[in-house]
Amino acid sequence: MAWFKRNKNKLDDTSLKYGVGLVTYTEPTGMISEQFKTIRTNIEFSSVDKKLNSILFTSSEPSEGKSTVSNNMAVTWADQGTRVILVDADLRRPTVHRTFDSSNRNGLTTYLSGNIDLESVIQQTMVQNLSVITSGPVPPNPSELLGSERMSTLLAELIEKFDLVIVDAPPVNTVTDAQLLATRVDGTVLVVPQGIADKNGVRRAKQLLETVHANILGAVMNRVTASKSTGYYGGNYYGGNYGGYYGTDDKK
Repeated sequence: MAWFKRNKNKLDDTSLKYGVGLVTYTEPTGMISEQFKTIRTNIEFSSVDKKLNSILFTSSEPSEGKSTVSNNMAVTWADQGTRVILVDADLRRPTVHRTFDSSNRNGLTTYLSGNIDLESVIQQTMVQNLSVITSGPVPPNPSELLGSERMSTLLAELIEKFDLVIVDAPPVNTVTDAQLLATRVDGTVLVVPQGIADKNGVRRAKQLLETVHANILGAVMNRVTASKSTGYYGGNYYGGNYGGYYGTDDKK
């Protein structure tokens, strides 16, 4: 476990400094990108009776890959013509501005503080159909901002402007932010790295989300190797509707 802890810290530091790897942008026809497309399809089929306008990605603990998954899923949806906006709601440890080489002078925190209008914080990325709202400067009161009525208003306005809103949220077990946000989106996806995530921690994260009546769509299991799995796709995880297996070096 000590090796895992050291490795997670190294990966987390890399993500914070450089952002996460966008394999769906750099290798759009590669095997891993195809697996993200499969996850996209499974998420869409997990809610056939209701259109998903907003999806939150989180994990049980830090450095488990939720930013890598959410950012690559945003690219995958945008590639099929969906107008997507990715919101970096991990206000304590943001990465979206690094990943997409965007300005972080203004962002979610400056908008929620009432210091700027919405159009001023929406930034277009190098990916067609994909815009982002970066975190903005780190605030002294992240949970208060994310739980505010202005956050609810923001999500409603973004749903009007875009086809899909993707929220990159903090880990569930470390702060209450993900729980607050999960009540305001159409669905929540839990990212679980095989061989790294603690089973009890994942169960606790699921229970915390259920406590606030979050609509848990399922889980994406990452860090899966051939020796740990019989295949690349499929499977249920803690009641989830789908599983997506892929490999990447960046595990924010």
